[in-house]
Amino acid sequence: MKTKSALVIASMAGVFVSAAPALAADLPAKVYTKAPPIVAPIYNWGGFYIGVNGGGASARKCWDLQGLGNVFFGFAVAEGCHDATGGVVGGQVGYRWQAASWVFGVEAQGDWANLSGRNTSLLVPAGLAALGVSYSNQSKVDAIGLFTGQVGYAWNNVLWYVKGGAAVTHDKYNGITSPALGNFTFDTASEDRWGGVVGTGIEIGFAPHWSVAFEYDHLFMGTRNITTTLAPPIIAGVPFRNERIRQDVDMGTVRVNYTFGGPVVAKY
Repeated sequence: MKTKSALVIASMAGVFVSAAPALAADLPAKVYTKAPPIVAPIYNWGGFYIGVNGGGASARKCWDLQGLGNVFFGFAVAEGCHDATGGVVGGQVGYRWQAASWVFGVEAQGDWANLSGRNTSLLVPAGLAALGVSYSNQSKVDAIGLFTGQVGYAWNNVLWYVKGGAAVTHDKYNGITSPALGNFTFDTASEDRWGGVVGTGIEIGFAPHWSVAFEYDHLFMGTRNITTTLAPPIIAGVPFRNERIRQDVDMGTVRVNYTFGGPVVAKY
């Protein structure tokens, strides 16, 4: 009996061994999948943004006397130049589109300014100046607005851009007498002056949605004819001087922006 049982077991083992290759052939082949590609995130500059800015500026003012009252000389006499310098602070809002590494945008910026300066008029004779008699031309820029388009190129979270468009400033002018004459405002004027602007900047994305920029702008504000009027307590409003005033502004600001939208996009 033992010999017969052993023969049965051996026969069954042989059947399983011979059937093993066939069973293996019926199993599905193992599928090997390629590892997913590495995703390199890049900064997305597109979308609406809003921000604040602050810095300093200098307005170059040159005065030429063209007449007194309502009478024009027919020529201009140089009174000298000065730099009106000070700080600026304000905000900006804009929108950008990104195509590959190129970035395009539009922006509006408004700044409060405190740019002031003065120079003694060159028309005061040297003899009177030696006696302490002088007359100074004073100017102040108290607001600046920029309306610009932008073109830039991005290296991931670093953006270099150039901008250009229209600029407007609000300017005030005063004629100041010398201490020997009482040291008070003798005549005054103000204006809203339109011109052009070009600028450039570097902007760096340092956190999701947040970026910081360093920007320089030059404002070409041209030449305007200004008529001053007598100031109180003199007969206020009476025309006094006709001046031709030239102006340019150099402005440097640090800007912080918040962009609404995804700060990064996947690049395969």
